[in-house]
Amino acid sequence: MNTVIYNANVYLERERFAQALLIEDGTIKMVGTNEEVLSAAPQDAQKMDAQGKTVIPGFVDTHQHLYHVGQNLLRVNLSGCRSQQDVVDAGRKFIEEHKVPAGEPVEGWGWNQDYFTDGPAMPTRQLLDQVSTVHPVLFTRACGHVMVCNTLALEKAGVWENPPVVEGGQFDLEADGHPNGIVRESSAKEIVNQAILPEENEEKMEEILAAAMEYAASHGLTSVQTNDVAGENYETMLRVYDKLLHEKKSLRVYMQCCLMEKELFQRFLNDGHRTGTGDEWLKIGPLKLFTDGSLGARTALMRQDYADEPGTRGISTLSQEDLDGLVALAEENKMQVAVHAIGDKAIEMCLDSYAKVLKDGKNPNRHGIVHCQITDRPLLQRFADLDVHALVQPIFLHYDMHICADRVGQELTNTSYAFHTMNELGVHVSYGTDSPVEDLNPIANLHCAVCRQDLKHQPAGGWIPAEKVDIYQAVDDYTISGAYNAFEEQTKGRLAPGYVADLVMLDQDIFHIPEEQILDTHVTLTMVGGKVVYQK
Repeated sequence: MNTVIYNANVYLERERFAQALLIEDGTIKMVGTNEEVLSAAPQDAQKMDAQGKTVIPGFVDTHQHLYHVGQNLLRVNLSGCRSQQDVVDAGRKFIEEHKVPAGEPVEGWGWNQDYFTDGPAMPTRQLLDQVSTVHPVLFTRACGHVMVCNTLALEKAGVWENPPVVEGGQFDLEADGHPNGIVRESSAKEIVNQAILPEENEEKMEEILAAAMEYAASHGLTSVQTNDVAGENYETMLRVYDKLLHEKKSLRVYMQCCLMEKELFQRFLNDGHRTGTGDEWLKIGPLKLFTDGSLGARTALMRQDYADEPGTRGISTLSQEDLDGLVALAEENKMQVAVHAIGDKAIEMCLDSYAKVLKDGKNPNRHGIVHCQITDRPLLQRFADLDVHALVQPIFLHYDMHICADRVGQELTNTSYAFHTMNELGVHVSYGTDSPVEDLNPIANLHCAVCRQDLKHQPAGGWIPAEKVDIYQAVDDYTISGAYNAFEEQTKGRLAPGYVADLVMLDQDIFHIPEEQILDTHVTLTMVGGKVVYQK
């Protein structure tokens, strides 16, 4: 099927635009003026009048958890809670509206104690006992690194009387030795989750993923690099993804695979999985590893004590030795690696590991670091020298700008979230949202990158404004740079002949409006492979 989009503002590259494009069999055949493209198009081509709207390449989110986005559409939404009482009320309302039977678990996601107007204390089991004493209640912080449970959940998980000491995680304790309900990092959270949460069958998994894919399309995402393969169930998750992506053809996925144990990673390799295996809808991406937690939870791994909690430097979720071993095994097998690292110590660990396998400043497998938040100039220079990719989330500024100086001090804050400096040094920078940690809406991400403001347009003039990027750089980092991260820069991320027809139509010309208006922009159409998958 052939399609012409005309009367459009088609973004080609910095300060270059066209009026129209011709799509043939899912691929862009031609771009040019209205007259050029319409005269070249077959008579039976479908014609779409864009009425002056701006058309850009489809957004490529280089780090999120799409399956978890779908799960959260079916959980208690705690992102709007502004007090501990709001958390209780949201949980009770969910149980009542969904008529959750006694004994069944109730999951929630999105609370952030720093937004609470009644003080920045984390919820504990006593608060969640007010939600219910007959349902196990598990409410996860927005960052995903901290979960709080009610007393029943702790009892059912078998951690109430003898809370275990967990490597790379933690059960916070009360004075009498019982857990207070706060559970930190995946290794500890999994003990509770595995004991309480029912295993999802593939039919339910398909329902969850379908909802997430529809939501992604509505926000202009045409490709996601998502970390949904984790642990022993990797074949099941890959099977569900493979089925739905090929049925719907509404999203392309580059799968980040979290395999933190060397034996499990070796089994994954033995099963024939390597970066790049798959097809245009589902490809295996990098080995995904974690070295620390989050800044908001003070579990990001720092070289010095937290400024607002002396004696605390965060949590290391992998030793340097284990990290080195996994990176070396990946390099030997031509497997890309993407490591979660937020604190400067965690970032240093990753760069040290990469330095042991990379030679002459070349990074052929395009290894990267996800988040890259707390940095100084020497760390940033090491990114450039080693050609290590930075998979960043500008949307994190919305929250982090309000806590960063308190956590790490002003001097280190001034060199953190340094997106402009990274671009200036020649680092390969790509954008993502870490959704559902933040919403997957790319427009909010662009706003934070360009304006360096939160979603309330504060502060005036921007936070550390020297690190602003212009809108052209931001769009390129969200499209062609994302494609580059997946070795797809020759076929995806541009509106040019030979590239896949993955594109987004916007209701505003984001390149020429005042930057403070970017946040008011909306996606009106999303197209994947020449097929409209969302239209407003």
